[in-house]
Amino acid sequence: MLKTPELAMPRTNKITTVCNGKREVWTDYEDAKAYFLELMMSTDGVEHDRAECVYIQLMHGLDECSDED
Repeated sequence: MLKTPELAMPRTNKITTVCNGKREVWTDYEDAKAYFLELMMSTDGVEHDRAECVYIQLMHGLDECSDED
């Protein structure tokens, strides 16, 4: 068992997202979340599902988020 719970550990300064084959590196969680929330709200179908997958991973605090299984 970890001494410090994973969620209590400090986040890194770099977040990597991969959505629809496009890889992006972010330095701010809030910017990344805002981008994928906007993308989710402005698309439908498969594009919406891809953005939603990445957004949910960002909400969970992951440093690497992808729309692939």
